[in-house]
Amino acid sequence: MNRKWWALGALTLVSLVIGLDLMVLNVALPTLATDLHASTGDLQWFANSYSLVLAAALLPAGLLGDRYGRKRLLLAALALFGLASMACAYCDSVGQLIAARAVLGLGAAFLMPLAVSMVTVLFPAEERSRAVTIWITANAVGIPLGPIVGGALLDHFWWGSVFLINVPVVVVALIVAAVLLPESRSADRPRIDISGVLTSSASLGLFTFGIIRAGTDGWTDAVAITSMVTGAVLFALFIALQRRAQQPLVDLSLFASRPFLWGSVSATLATFAMFGVFFAVPQFFQAVGGLDALGSGFRLLPVIGGLLVGSRVAERLGRRIGAGVLVATGYAMFAGGLFLGAATGPDNGYGSIAVWLSIVGLGIGFALPIAMNTALGALTPERSGVGSAVIQAIRQVGGSIGIAILGTVLNSAYRANVDVSHLPAAAADTVGRGVAVAGQLRSDQLLTSVRHAYSTAMDRMLLVSGAIALAGIAVALLGLPRTPTEIKAPADPAPDDTTPVDRAESVADVVA
Repeated sequence: MNRKWWALGALTLVSLVIGLDLMVLNVALPTLATDLHASTGDLQWFANSYSLVLAAALLPAGLLGDRYGRKRLLLAALALFGLASMACAYCDSVGQLIAARAVLGLGAAFLMPLAVSMVTVLFPAEERSRAVTIWITANAVGIPLGPIVGGALLDHFWWGSVFLINVPVVVVALIVAAVLLPESRSADRPRIDISGVLTSSASLGLFTFGIIRAGTDGWTDAVAITSMVTGAVLFALFIALQRRAQQPLVDLSLFASRPFLWGSVSATLATFAMFGVFFAVPQFFQAVGGLDALGSGFRLLPVIGGLLVGSRVAERLGRRIGAGVLVATGYAMFAGGLFLGAATGPDNGYGSIAVWLSIVGLGIGFALPIAMNTALGALTPERSGVGSAVIQAIRQVGGSIGIAILGTVLNSAYRANVDVSHLPAAAADTVGRGVAVAGQLRSDQLLTSVRHAYSTAMDRMLLVSGAIALAGIAVALLGLPRTPTEIKAPADPAPDDTTPVDRAESVADVVA
């Protein structure tokens, strides 16, 4: 096999481990609450510290890769991610774990854009679609695999094992990447835009914090509103500075490219709607179906199956059908599956749930890889680092907004429908607490109320996710290319435009 496809294997491992890490923590939260004496706020910060650092560091990470060498920083980020994973596993206090998760987020902030930019550098336009599909599919598959892997580990080992699973994958990725990946960097060696780095990091970090805070404390919370407004103001300042900078952090002309702009928006909408499924359905299986984390993870396998089939079929059709039609078709299937899921009740058998989960997976497989490839296809290798970081930053912020909004819909609908008259208020906080209180009181009536309330809440949330998917159809048809010829990537830079590193270790010489 051509060496560049083996190199893609290393990048795919990176993508898989990031996807796993997004969900595997959720499985360990009940154990962490007991072993580390963590409060509900502490548990939220285990996830939020990762998300905040990730959002704040994405854009600088892409720029640094373009300037100093993408392979060099990718290897350093892999090492940091592995070391931070080990640190997470052996933490013995809440503060240590929050700090270690923040470092893990810093590693991920470099891994995500640099891995994607290396795909852009490694593969010519005619092969890039397949390579991007493989990379994105690995990332998406890692999300539902998280509960399966995490549940299996917790059944046999201590909670730290859910973080140690990253280490062997990182070691393999490090070895393969060091041997097979070529070094590459931008020919013009972009200068570090200090003002751009500071304003972008502060704006994305503050806005993401505000969204997270609103999702947990309500959309009228003063701290949440202040954080979001401050983040938005700083982002406006960032854009103004970028317009005047001689060597800006982000080349705003990227957004003049319709494939880049609308491909990024389409991928973000898919991420937004997808989180609704992965956030709500595992809780349905556990709280309503009475399953453990491992059992609920296995019941998400139809999503993986549908995603694998959908991405493969979409890749083949992409040679004859434009991205706009394919992504719109994916969103139509996605919306259809979500609307079917919105009819799910506590008495539904797994067969009917598996059907709509499979349709959702098919839709994701059609929409997400093609949308990402369309956006990446607008990037030359010169701009692949920062351009990939911009795409990932948009998706990260969109995903945070999605979790906050969909979580608010889910929680408010649950609290409005659960009957806790003359019962502890804790039963109305979350479905997990409701089931626990019902068990402690041995109240079948409360347990039935909790399960029906959560089913109703999940149905409403899936309806909102379905509406987002319908919006994705319009975006795809109006903004994305209609014919395959329109999504070709720009030509790679001429040999005179490459750096000495690129000439000595060109993609053609190293990986062909």
